[in-house]
Amino acid sequence: MWRDIDPRPQERERPDLSRGAGSGDDRSESASNDPRDVFSRDLDLPRGNTRRPVRDRDRSVDLRESEVRMLATIGAFRVVPAKDLLDHRGRPSSARQGELRRLREEGLVDAKHYVLGREKTSLVTLTERGRELLERHRSARATGPRQEFYAGVVKPKELAHDSQLYRAYLHSAERLQRGGSTVRRVSLDYELKRDYQRFLRELNRDRRRAERDADDSARDVAEWAARRDLPVIDGHVHFPDVRIEYERPDGERKVEDVEVVTPHYRGAYAAAKASTGFSRYRIDTGVGGRGGSSGRSPDPRIFEEFLG
Repeated sequence: MWRDIDPRPQERERPDLSRGAGSGDDRSESASNDPRDVFSRDLDLPRGNTRRPVRDRDRSVDLRESEVRMLATIGAFRVVPAKDLLDHRGRPSSARQGELRRLREEGLVDAKHYVLGREKTSLVTLTERGRELLERHRSARATGPRQEFYAGVVKPKELAHDSQLYRAYLHSAERLQRGGSTVRRVSLDYELKRDYQRFLRELNRDRRRAERDADDSARDVAEWAARRDLPVIDGHVHFPDVRIEYERPDGERKVEDVEVVTPHYRGAYAAAKASTGFSRYRIDTGVGGRGGSSGRSPDPRIFEEFLG
């Protein structure tokens, strides 16, 4: 089943805030159920279309809500195509002009061109300065697990895959929203695997203190994974590309795990991913002549959804 993602949000005016001070005329950000607003929800940064000064290390930078949303979205997904980021008018962004160019000139984001498949794409990441700005302006009123923010590229060979994560998130999040659910937070596999590595280090330390056999260790791993709703297949914990934490209309907290599948997923690896139960989004990147008879990559907003 093929679906198009409409990248245009329903724009709404919200209060102008800087470090938590608001005008009181517009809606607060916390009232928004737009899945694009999730990542900036717990930040004390400007709202509305009027730019407000924000403290950044030893200087001040003027930001408005759409620019804050860009920064938080980039930080949450580590790398995002420039055209997937919308300005205050709901238009796709360009690293060479408009708001995204301003953020580059302020040293908060970095944008570079990559050839993904056969398509030249501008990918945007946070700089360390941009990530620090978000961290410095987290709201003291926020409760629950924090949204993680990342800076820079760590796996250049996986950019074609990782650049699709935000689109896949929007596909799932908008479906959840239509069902009345509210997205609370997103975790990437980086965060989940980091927690798993910490658990394994602690398990190894315990193993040195006491005699533990392989069955004990496997049982401990299975219990750790079960507490986090992660599947274990053939003794291996499987991690989704994106985990969406959301709240149902009845108040129940749930997660949806999302996997972006490329043509490189084949054989036993593909079979294992298919058995995880993750929501899978297949994207043809146009690599290796798979881009169609025209020789161009297909519209990257097109996903095929498989609900396992």
